[in-house]
Formats: sequence, structure tokens, C-alpha cells
Amino acid sequence: MTGGTMAGAKPARAWVRLPSGRRLDLLAPTPFDWTDEDLATGLSRTFRWGGHSVWPAPLSVAQHSLAVLALRRAAKPAATRIALRRELLHDAEEGLTNFDCISPLKPFLGAGFLELQQRLAAVIAARYALPPWGDEERKLHKKLDIAMAAAEAVHVAGWSRAEVRATLGIRAAVMETDPLAAEFGGTPWEPWPPETAASRFLAALKRLA
Repeated sequence: MTGGTMAGAKPARAWVRLPSGRRLDLLAPTPFDWTDEDLATGLSRTFRWGGHSVWPAPLSVAQHSLAVLALRRAAKPAATRIALRRELLHDAEEGLTNFDCISPLKPFLGAGFLELQQRLAAVIAARYALPPWGDEERKLHKKLDIAMAAAEAVHVAGWSRAEVRATLGIRAAVMETDPLAAEFGGTPWEPWPPETAASRFLAALKRLA
């Protein structure tokens, strides 16, 4: 016995197989471990709000990312192409783990999961040439991301406006206009099918590449 493990036992598997067939090593990821299609597919199959939705389908992180991107395009000051690409990819590591942790669960996951997220975020930044956030840029991003969360809470997850403020602690006003409706049409706030979300995310990523 060595360190509680039987001699000759295989080490625990730390990699996951992606739709392309590539292997992503979660302990030692590299920027070459996934395709853009893998990322888009992963984000389209990773759901916000724990998958809970008042609609027939849950809201994907891919759709959320496109919505925050749309808000940033409309915000001042105008963003560069690189800044918009960073906005689109602000939750990209969730597409590689297929996990968007809900807030009540985060305190229980510990340092190991945070380190995993940081490793993935670092190789994503390297892969897509994303510069670090500046203080003002990060502040604007957080404002837009929180505003989107407030809207999703009401229009997708079914929280009341009073609960958004009192229970979720979000002070942002709940926007009524879906920021994606002007570009994509459809029923405002309705979650897209995963295939649609993946296709639209991938197209946006290619435009900003």
C-alpha cells in the first residue's frame, strides 16, 4: 500500500472525452485540447439556474454569453474586437466542464474546484488571446452580467422581482427587452434548443476571432 492506494493500481482518470474525440486533461489542460465546436457544444448543453426554467427548455450558458455580448455591444465606451471576444468567452470554462454552479452550492465545492476553473480560464485566455480584465472593464462586465442575471431570474427561472432583490440580493433593475430579440427574433426570453445555441455561439466566436 502506498498513500492509501494499492501498489500497481491505475491513477484516477483526470481527463474527459469531448465530442470531437479530443481529450481534455483537467489537471494539466493545454490550449489545444478542444475545438471551437467542442466549446460551443459544451456551452449550449450547460444550463443556467441549475437547469430550472418556466419554459419547456432550460437556458444555456451559450445563450447567456451571447446576451451579455449584445449588452456590451450597446454599452459605452465602445468595445474593441478583443474586448468583445473576451465578453463572449467570459464563462467559457463552464463549457469544458459542463457545469455552471448555482450560487448556494459554491461555498461547498472548496479550493480544488476553484483551482480547476482557474486552470481552464488560463488556457482559454491563451487559446483566444484574451488580455486580462482592466478595472473599469471588469466593473462594466460585472454590471452587465448581473443585469442579465436579474432578467433571467424573472423571465426564465420564474423568480419574482421582489425575490430578485430580497433573496438573490441583486439590486439591478429587471430589463424587459430581450437583448437577443433584435438580432435573432423569436419569442423574447425563450431558451433556444442546444443545437441553435451552439450554432449561434460558434458563429459569433468565428466573427470575433
